[in-house]
Amino acid sequence: MLKRPIGRIGYEGSVVMFGAASLGNVTQEEANDSITLALKHGVNHFDTAASYGDAELRLAPLISKARNDIFLATKTGKRTKKEAKEEIYRSLERMRVDTVDLLQLHAVGSTEELDQCTERGGALEAAIEAREEGIVKAIGITGHGHQAPAVHLEALRRYPFETVLVPFNYYMYALPEYRDAFDALLDEANKQHAAVRVIKAIAKGPWGAEQERSYATWYEPFDQQEIIDACVHYVLSFPGIAGFATAGDIHLFPKILDAVERFGSMNRVESERILSAIPGYASIFVAPTSIA
Repeated sequence: MLKRPIGRIGYEGSVVMFGAASLGNVTQEEANDSITLALKHGVNHFDTAASYGDAELRLAPLISKARNDIFLATKTGKRTKKEAKEEIYRSLERMRVDTVDLLQLHAVGSTEELDQCTERGGALEAAIEAREEGIVKAIGITGHGHQAPAVHLEALRRYPFETVLVPFNYYMYALPEYRDAFDALLDEANKQHAAVRVIKAIAKGPWGAEQERSYATWYEPFDQQEIIDACVHYVLSFPGIAGFATAGDIHLFPKILDAVERFGSMNRVESERILSAIPGYASIFVAPTSIA
């Protein structure tokens, strides 16, 4: 399993992060099987959130036992210190652990939300206090949408977050404005030795209004192995990216894992050739209608 350092935290994390967004939608047995597969293949980076339904509960049985062998990250979507602190303790209880390696301020995709988190009495104070108490080892920030890179660049100017987590894939990076914002974020993160971790690597686009939703993801994911290979190879071809989160649906995980384990078998030129020819490829967020 390919590993990269998670910024200045120093931990060598698997480049594929087990994303638990939809783990609460499956049985405990199915969750155990998927987590076991991940551990067997050297995945040591697990990422969940308090808002992912029962995901933290599904992780608990195995993750609590493997706690010393993994990098465990969760998130709080609360904006006040009081609510965020309560949610942090709730996450620890639900996962049956005493600490998390990374606590992230979740879904901060606008300046207004950043202001709420960083103002006096905001969620950032809860994260800092939790770290001082020893129950949180590092603090990060996540966001969705096309404004996330710019918002997180501002976040790094306000506070030295150890990690940022933003959307990134071939389509989004081909949008000039998004590319400029992402490059600026990547540059500043590298200067601060903060880890850039990404989401939506294999997102194809929004579900159609009448389309049958065959996966437990709020967007339509790619599911053909060749295209998943191209998505994964494209994202990992950027050495400044520490890792990417898998799509929440565990049924896609084996294909993503397979692609990661064959990283290097396809270069960026080949991945771009495949991805540029896909009809219907689009941003899952509100976006321009064409790419350059």
